[in-house]
Amino acid sequence: MNDDELRQALAALEAYKNQLNALTQQSQLLQMSYEETLTASRTLASLENAKEGDEIMVPVGASSFVTAKVTSSPKAVVGIGNKVSVEKSLTDAVEYLKSNLAEITDALKKLNESMEEMDAAARNLSVAVQQEYQRRQQ
Repeated sequence: MNDDELRQALAALEAYKNQLNALTQQSQLLQMSYEETLTASRTLASLENAKEGDEIMVPVGASSFVTAKVTSSPKAVVGIGNKVSVEKSLTDAVEYLKSNLAEITDALKKLNESMEEMDAAARNLSVAVQQEYQRRQQ
């Protein structure tokens, strides 16, 4: 490795580090979205099984719940993206959220695969740089 190649390798290692940090943040956001969607899906599925007049505990976030009574024809208002929400039957809402969970799971899988590939490339480049430093010290 000549000096220019070594500088390029070090710059590439820094770029890998920055990209891995960004991907880690994306992964954390997707994981939070997954957990939030899963909670909503479970809550709506429970509500779907409740009878009119039943009192249920409904999660409102931050590990907090409120008591609510089930009505005769419960509906759900579901966010469909870009701060837009629509009213759906509970069955449709649960199916929609299941579909979202599948999409989030797929995105997490792809993101993790990308992170693993990038990490492997960074490790290989790091080994090459370390070997070059050792060669130059001899």
